[in-house]
Amino acid sequence: NVIFLPFNDEEALESAFKANDISSVIVEGIQGVGGINVASVSFLKKIRSLCDEYNAVFIADAVQCGYGRSGKFYSHDYAGVDADIYSMAKGMGNGFPIGAISISPKIKPKHFMLGTTFGGNHLACTAALAVLEVIEKDDLMCNAKTIGDYLITELKKLPNIIEVRGKGLMIGIELPGELNMIKKNLLLKHKIFTGEAKPNVIRLLPALNITKAEADIFLTAIKIELSNVEAPLLHK
Repeated sequence: NVIFLPFNDEEALESAFKANDISSVIVEGIQGVGGINVASVSFLKKIRSLCDEYNAVFIADAVQCGYGRSGKFYSHDYAGVDADIYSMAKGMGNGFPIGAISISPKIKPKHFMLGTTFGGNHLACTAALAVLEVIEKDDLMCNAKTIGDYLITELKKLPNIIEVRGKGLMIGIELPGELNMIKKNLLLKHKIFTGEAKPNVIRLLPALNITKAEADIFLTAIKIELSNVEAPLLHK
């Protein structure tokens, strides 16, 4: 049985633990497809403390928000807590298909537990090691935080945006429903490909080595499209 709880709702989380036999909690530090919603520090700390209290496993879904994208290796690191299991993929291979989990030593392996059919691919593991080397050599986590902070600051100055949220280079730009065409215009007019989440959120997930000049190209394009709106829909 799986219980779905409201994001960042500490009371609902505690009530679920009290009313049920909870084996584990899984959460994204920053929700991706869910709308680029950032887990609060207190929420992640609450998960850690309740998992410790009730002997449950804290699973951090870091498939999209991990591997330096948030400006830290795992976005959960902003809360200063360690999960028991981390799931990883996507940026792990920089385009090469690979996924992995990292498991705390306190979870002891048992004989005859199911392993993996396709695990240990030498080429995939070599690609993943190369990615880690480049992240470290080029200080890409620092770049993700620096350019991400710059993008978020500049985007918050623009009109007709409901909210800008995220960390590092995982940014959500929530627009009014009337501006759904902005994402399409960015692609067709400016050749800038963005993602989406929920109905009206532009999901910005650029490469971790993006430069300030490249970030400015995006900012110029979205400024043009937002300024093409005849009258302000929202007032800062």
